[in-house]
Amino acid sequence: MSIDEERQEVREPEVGPAPDGEPEFSPYHHPAAGWGAAKSVTSFLMRERAYVDGPRAIMKMNHERSGFDCPGCAWPDDTKGLHLDICENGIKHVTWEMTPKRVGREFFAAHSVSELFEWSDYDLEDQGRLTEPMVYEAESDHYAPISWKDAFELVGSALRGLDDPNQAAYYTSGRLGNEATFLYQLMARELGTNNLPDCSNMCHEASGRALQASLGTGKGTVDLKDWETADALFIFGVNAASNAPRMLTALAEAYHRGAQIVHVNPLVEAAATRTIVPHDFLDMARFKTTKTSTLNLQVRIGGDMALIRGMAKAIIEQSATDPKALDREFIDRYTTGFDAYRALCEATSWDELEEQSGLARADILKAARVYEEADRSIVSWCLGLTQHEHGVDTVREIVNLLLLRGNLGREGAGPSPVRGHSNVQGNRTCGIDHRPTEAFLDRLAEVCGIDPPRAHGLDTVGTIEAMRRGDVKVFVGMGGNFALAAPDTPVTYEALRNCELTVQVSTKLNRSHVVHGKRALILPCLGRTEKDHQRKGVQSTSVEDSMSMVHLSLGMKRPASDQLLSEPAIVAGMARAALPDSPTPWGWYVEDYDRIRDTMAQVLDGFEDFNRRVRLPLGFRIKQPARELVFLTPSGRAEFSAAPLPNVVPEPGTLALGTMRSHDQWNTTIYSDNDRYRGIKNLRTLVFMNRADMRERGIDDMAPVDITSTARDGSTRSVEGYLAVPYDIPRGCAAGYMPEMNVLCALGDFSTQSDQPIMKHVRVVIRAGGGR
Repeated sequence: MSIDEERQEVREPEVGPAPDGEPEFSPYHHPAAGWGAAKSVTSFLMRERAYVDGPRAIMKMNHERSGFDCPGCAWPDDTKGLHLDICENGIKHVTWEMTPKRVGREFFAAHSVSELFEWSDYDLEDQGRLTEPMVYEAESDHYAPISWKDAFELVGSALRGLDDPNQAAYYTSGRLGNEATFLYQLMARELGTNNLPDCSNMCHEASGRALQASLGTGKGTVDLKDWETADALFIFGVNAASNAPRMLTALAEAYHRGAQIVHVNPLVEAAATRTIVPHDFLDMARFKTTKTSTLNLQVRIGGDMALIRGMAKAIIEQSATDPKALDREFIDRYTTGFDAYRALCEATSWDELEEQSGLARADILKAARVYEEADRSIVSWCLGLTQHEHGVDTVREIVNLLLLRGNLGREGAGPSPVRGHSNVQGNRTCGIDHRPTEAFLDRLAEVCGIDPPRAHGLDTVGTIEAMRRGDVKVFVGMGGNFALAAPDTPVTYEALRNCELTVQVSTKLNRSHVVHGKRALILPCLGRTEKDHQRKGVQSTSVEDSMSMVHLSLGMKRPASDQLLSEPAIVAGMARAALPDSPTPWGWYVEDYDRIRDTMAQVLDGFEDFNRRVRLPLGFRIKQPARELVFLTPSGRAEFSAAPLPNVVPEPGTLALGTMRSHDQWNTTIYSDNDRYRGIKNLRTLVFMNRADMRERGIDDMAPVDITSTARDGSTRSVEGYLAVPYDIPRGCAAGYMPEMNVLCALGDFSTQSDQPIMKHVRVVIRAGGGR
């Protein structure tokens, strides 16, 4: 039996650290952020021994022009130039990157890959920063040092040796800056492929496709100033305190000015109750809390679309006696398809809306009244809406609702998707798209002098399937932890192991380094916090937040190793090795990132005069035609959709399971086994259940259960010994953490609308188990 075969038989390890006690559950009743966050941050800084660098980073993070952008979420920087625009998870993320621990050749000599595979993901990342390029040696089952020159040549020779350029795939994580993103897609397309899967394929692909179809833009139309002036905020499927903590400031300010704030989520998260904003020193000193909601609606998993349609139905019914309920002038002048949508709403019964949403008609009407009485409304959403079969239809239903009252193209109104990772929106803007438009490819060809491929490439699910078949032989990952982020964990592992070469560009050790191809490289890069020295001096990179603001990020810390390269330099090194006759001046670009930005300004719409505008205070906002009521749709108008309501009610005996992150987690990075806001300590292998569902199944509180999912093709997947936690969640619904629950998400179960893995609506059976 080979080493690889032995490794595949090893039980999949847990991702979090070893618990420091018995699992505990105690409902959380405190405000979000505030002193709880301050205590958590202080403990984390002490644990990581970041006594000096941690506070220094806090004072540099999210500062315009002179600071670095938080590598965590994509919430915009405060428009008032607030210099403490930070949060608990952002500080943890930065401190985790700035650790003094190092992973070099001595570490890899001491530990085989088979041994490391059995470590938890927390233990892998906790070893510290990678310091030099490493290559996997199958004979010894160890990583060994390799020079940058030889590493690039290994990549280049593998890519040059492919029979078809589509036998390679180039994955992108949201941590990649705009300049590296542009070079990366340029390299892939010059090599001849649009195989550019990215993390957005698993997160907000549905949002982009829906907004493009409805409004002619793949992005939201609002900015932070709109959040500051809206009369009503509707927050769907967002756990803001953990996933976009700086949103808490906007919610608190909205409450103070009298705005209505409606949270829609199967779980009432801490952010939907009250908060103490940490940089409000007076409130901190007085322990003064501020409400962050005026209404909480607990829809069943997948029931958001029925709620939104119910609100629309109520508005349309009201218009029969109140001519101001609908903005008919806006509808007639700027939209198409209203009559069909009105007829659909009228034909949808209240019984069906109640059944599918899981809400009483009275609750739906409460939300409708809030919307009707507000002059300006914003609807915001995150993965709770997108990771479903009907994700595109649901986001389009949001647009339908906004169009009814003309909540578009004016201050304080519009759609506002919450991107969960720092530059994931910038990645798409700057060319990471497996389905590029002809206009973009034409401009790229003209400016860069290449002949880009025109056929669509592979997304994340398609890449995994192709690797598994052997059709993709080389996988390059720019950041992230692909092995752990993707669905159907054993299948993803099998796919990666089937590759001839896997290349991971990373800052820290993770699961994707120990689940690898027959040959493998680890290429260590600079972190967001570190100074990037190039021939023309210290360089800055640009990022785009979730509201289309582009600004510079400038590292402040000495690199963890003198062998680290920047992401643009790594892309250029691979490109020169793979494309020896390339007309692209790769080395010249890396000397001065202004040169990359000058080229980007010629290729990308909205990036004109890039170098000057990005140096303005707070940068610049990419133009949004739909905000100006210019709709780049086939009709030239905003388009109502008329999709049927999906049936999201679980079959008898089954539950709908949604995966989510814990609070002490950022994507696949686990900081602890605790989830403060949900009252969990020393536990990640759990499932949150409605107590009535537990009684019906004979399951006691905190008792072990076995969970089995059934895929569309009838295949099943199971986990055993997870603990059942009684929680305030609608009947028929359950929830658990990713990546532990990813094993239950079949690779073939992806949305036919967006191709996203369905990770928020997994059909499961939960039974009392036999112990841990």
